[in-house]
Amino acid sequence: MIFQYDLSLLRFVSDGIPPWRDSKLLIKDLKVDEVPLRIYQPKQPPTGKRRGILYFHGGAGTFGSISKKSAICRYIARECNSVVVSVGYRLAPEHPYPGQYFDCLNATLYFMRNLEEYHVDPTLIIIGGDSCGANFATVICQILLNKRDLPKVRAQVLIYPGLQGLDFHLPSYQQNASVPILVPKLVIYLGLRYLNKNTSFLDDILQNCYVPDSMKLKYKKWVSADNIPDKFKIRGYKPQKSTSYKPEVHEAVKELLTTTFSPLLAEDSIICQLPQSYIVTCEFDVLRDDGLLYKKRLEDNGVQVSWYHSESGFHGVLGFFGYGIFSFLSGKKIMDNIVNYINSL
Repeated sequence: MIFQYDLSLLRFVSDGIPPWRDSKLLIKDLKVDEVPLRIYQPKQPPTGKRRGILYFHGGAGTFGSISKKSAICRYIARECNSVVVSVGYRLAPEHPYPGQYFDCLNATLYFMRNLEEYHVDPTLIIIGGDSCGANFATVICQILLNKRDLPKVRAQVLIYPGLQGLDFHLPSYQQNASVPILVPKLVIYLGLRYLNKNTSFLDDILQNCYVPDSMKLKYKKWVSADNIPDKFKIRGYKPQKSTSYKPEVHEAVKELLTTTFSPLLAEDSIICQLPQSYIVTCEFDVLRDDGLLYKKRLEDNGVQVSWYHSESGFHGVLGFFGYGIFSFLSGKKIMDNIVNYINSL
């Protein structure tokens, strides 16, 4: 039986709530190259230049919206006295991959070229996001390294990021295989929908049959359970038994292994130039180890990393932030730690 999920239902649920007035913020919607942006600015006149924060929402590139993450962006704008630009990149498969990265990049370029209008300090630009939005933030930071005419990014904030499509048998995938909201099959299914690929390959991908032995060997130094601290294997982990490589599956889904989809695989020459980073991981999240592995890669390359691990958090916990009794304490702690980090810059 082929695993399926109703994308239209996911989009309906993730649309969030309509924007409401905020006594402390000016909120403006606009479009840049057909990409919706929502800009949050403190109403109080600035006494100096403010921080500028670009935020990319999660949703596997196929669902999610700027409305759904409104509570997060409002909170950051208020508590950090910052300008926050939430980017409503267009969704796949209607807007094919890798168009989402171009939308995020164009929004970033627009903001960086108009900092004066928003009273933003060009030395205090932060790029962040959650889940696949954190993936987009990672890739945009890597792309911007080649744009010497723009201000340097001060920091990237990556909230439970998904950063690699090489190994779906890492400890966090095994330990959290039955933990909602995100289970391994759903990760792969949404990834294939995002790439507009045939979802019938799902089981082969789940068994890592699509990765050539040469590629496994090449990237083992970066993507391996050996690089995960032992304390994160206590809940159980069994090394995967060898599986037969299927070249036809690799050919069909090889985009999973590109540095656009899997920025964790970028070369050291790129990683070492990245800005200081703040990474959030959650214990009950299949993507936990993506964050841990990227943390190690950055640190190994001399990049300053601040890390917050939520012992009781799960993937998507911030989707409930700001919803009163439906919110989770772990989500509030994550947000407060993010705010403290941003205010320390």
